[in-house]
Amino acid sequence: MVRVKGIREGLLFLLEGGDWEDNCRALLKMVGERQEFWRGAKVALDSRSVVIGEDEILSLKDALSQYQLTLWAVFSESPSTQIAAQKLGLATRFNRLEKEEMEALSTIVHDGEGAVLINKTLRSGYRVEYAGHVIVLGDVNPGAEIIAAGNIIVWGRLRGVVHAGAEGDVQAVVCALDLQPTQLRIADQIALTPQRKGKPQPEMARLLDGQLVAEPWNAKER
Repeated sequence: MVRVKGIREGLLFLLEGGDWEDNCRALLKMVGERQEFWRGAKVALDSRSVVIGEDEILSLKDALSQYQLTLWAVFSESPSTQIAAQKLGLATRFNRLEKEEMEALSTIVHDGEGAVLINKTLRSGYRVEYAGHVIVLGDVNPGAEIIAAGNIIVWGRLRGVVHAGAEGDVQAVVCALDLQPTQLRIADQIALTPQRKGKPQPEMARLLDGQLVAEPWNAKER
């Protein structure tokens, strides 16, 4: 009933319909299961057609704060929900840049595992957090950050900060056509990338015997 996407400002929870009580239970259950992963994030809620009152929004805001999450915006098709959010000092619409970035995100599911597909280059200041795999069709510039519970795949140059297997998955990998991150982390292992010598090539970073290693990324050999 609830989907989540990473946006510039943090996390966006999207409701799929139904009544508010069921959606709220599902949302808080998901947050509780991922609380360490999402701790400290700013949160926006898109309630779509689900109508939410002022007291209900305030209750959600308080519940999220217990997980160290900050509710900063509520987007809705319902005028009464918009008014309720505005009374609480919350944003009720995206600015142009945020809207463009949200539209570039597509949530996909493959073999039961969730992934987010980002069809654009991530500029400095852009942060993506996702409880699954993250796929970027573009570059990840210095100053951009990706945190994923699963794998991170960049069909372009990776020069920002990435953390795959953020919930402790030591089998997670980071792949890029040009792997030159400012910092790379898999599970609890961290590495800084040395200056490259020679031409860039597709590479995969993974944990081998507890150590981070980078090797040629050749899907035909795997």
